Amino acid sequence: MSLVIGVTALLGAGVTAGVLFCVAISLVPGFIALPPEEYVEAHRLFGRYFDRVMPPLVVTTTVLVVVLACISDSTGRRAVLIAAAVCLLGVSVVSQSRNVPINRRVKRLTTVPDDWEDPRTAWRNWHAVRTALALLGLVLTAAGVVAG
Repeated sequence: MSLVIGVTALLGAGVTAGVLFCVAISLVPGFIALPPEEYVEAHRLFGRYFDRVMPPLVVTTTVLVVVLACISDSTGRRAVLIAAAVCLLGVSVVSQSRNVPINRRVKRLTTVPDDWEDPRTAWRNWHAVRTALALLGLVLTAAGVVAG
């Protein structure tokens, strides 16, 4: 059972880190290069399914990593897995408290007002934080799974 949980947690952490990394190196630079009106449309188009898939994936992965930490009989492995879970929890916290509110504001726009405060820099910076957390969470999850 521990092997199944470990492989599933590793898969979830890998997909999470991979998706966020892909967004960081492809969508973010593209969004920043667009004029504001085109950015709003692109954001709506490309962001449609992330909000449906990523939160449950990250939460489920975090829970699985916590379960692995709880059933581990090694203090070192438990510490690595707890650190991984904290990183993955950080992904959720940054996403829900920083990126998602920006996404909602952008998606509500029907036109870009003249006094629009462009959120792309803030969104990019918070995305970089959650991507770094996801990558570190993946490395720590892998270390915890392999150490088992």
